Amino acid sequence: MARRNRTLNASTTLCRRVHTLHRDEGGSLSIVSVFALMMLVLLLGMVMNSARQVDQKVKLQNAADSATYAGGVVLSRNMNTLAFTNHLLSDVFALTAYFREARDRSSESLTPEILNNWERVAPAFQGSEFPPFDQLGYAIEEKVPAERDMVFTFSEWSYAAAEMMLPVFEEILAQRMIPEFQRSLTDATPVMVQYAADEVARRHGQAWPVNTELRAVMWRTNVDPVGGIGEMSRRTLPVVDPVMDVTLDQDRYFRTARVQREQLARRYLRDWNNESLHSFDVLGKMSQFSNLWRIFTCGQLTRLLEVEYPATNLPFQIRDERNDIADVNSHLETDFMFVGVVYRQQLNNMVPGVFRNPVATDTQAYSETMLFVPRRRLLKIYPGSSIPAAGTIGGVPGEGLPLPGPPTPDTPPPPRDPEENGEQLWTIGYQSRGWYPHDWNLINQNWATQLVPATTSTIPAILSVSPEINGVTGFDTPDLYSLSVEDFRWLSHH
Repeated sequence: MARRNRTLNASTTLCRRVHTLHRDEGGSLSIVSVFALMMLVLLLGMVMNSARQVDQKVKLQNAADSATYAGGVVLSRNMNTLAFTNHLLSDVFALTAYFREARDRSSESLTPEILNNWERVAPAFQGSEFPPFDQLGYAIEEKVPAERDMVFTFSEWSYAAAEMMLPVFEEILAQRMIPEFQRSLTDATPVMVQYAADEVARRHGQAWPVNTELRAVMWRTNVDPVGGIGEMSRRTLPVVDPVMDVTLDQDRYFRTARVQREQLARRYLRDWNNESLHSFDVLGKMSQFSNLWRIFTCGQLTRLLEVEYPATNLPFQIRDERNDIADVNSHLETDFMFVGVVYRQQLNNMVPGVFRNPVATDTQAYSETMLFVPRRRLLKIYPGSSIPAAGTIGGVPGEGLPLPGPPTPDTPPPPRDPEENGEQLWTIGYQSRGWYPHDWNLINQNWATQLVPATTSTIPAILSVSPEINGVTGFDTPDLYSLSVEDFRWLSHH
């Protein structure tokens, strides 16, 4: 009975407490606040993780753009270097021929007889009943000694210059220094490209608020890194060595290189002769020294090109000419487009027990660059601004002495409104083809690079391959081989 009463009392007490529970609301707001605060903390953590991922992705993309552009700049500069050295090689041939004639002085040896003949015929004109012929006789006697001095002075100067410079030029040709430099440059280009891209990426990571290790690799569109195993069969730079390479069209490259070398060498020899012999072309025609000099220098150049170096010292060639390309877009993508990829370790999540990045692989960002020759641009031309100057009176090669004359007037700035200038309207024209050629060859020194939309079809495969070059190793890459091109472009932000 007592046990029953105790149980009844306990039940009654519990019922009373439950009945009075809703009447005591003290502390309920604190409990709700705790749950609300927990939800806000979780939401803040999600926002912070997302913001960190977006911030790191933007920074990583900036690093990829910079690294890819740096690699492209190295490619364009090395293409321009090859083009410059092709010109330099031909110029060395021209100067060697020029200074060989200066050393031999063959032209000078023939001028005394010519001038002596002028002196012998001069008295025949003197005393003529026609005043012009009478004056001509005295003018010849006065002119012959001056031309002898001109020939002697020029020959002495050129001989002294040949003593200093001719051995240098002949040694350059004999040791094939310029082609050896070009071969070294083409071999070193992949390493230079990878180093430049990787160094730019590393410095981007060091400049972040939290020092981060970024690594970059430049890829060719055939899913081979620049400087990879494909370098032996088809080098990164789209160029061919006409002497040392072994290709199916090697004979064609060889013949083209010889023709190109001769054209450039004769052009440079003509420029040197025109510059240095201008005074003889204008004031010293009686001795025929300028014509004789051109004949002997051309003979020296022919000997150099055809006898001494017929199969060596040839300029590098572009791999494919425009007429040999069937599919231009595919050719550009294969030889002139490159993909740069920047890698970094996966970003650690905040509150990793609650939030997890669904991407398990390391982070990547990529960009694409194109090697090209820009076309001539449109510009405004003021009427009469292209009139050439008065010219020169010759001088030492490469440094002409200007003829005196009225100064060239300054070109006025273009008017804001073409109608403001009613007398002389500005015209629209292209940049000069001589200064801005747009031929895709190794004579043109205007090669450039720019970032382009990363739409190459092989980018999924490039991102799927783990890099193993230039010390960039150990990165975990995603498997994107199964993605179609359309799906990848839909996912890509490029």
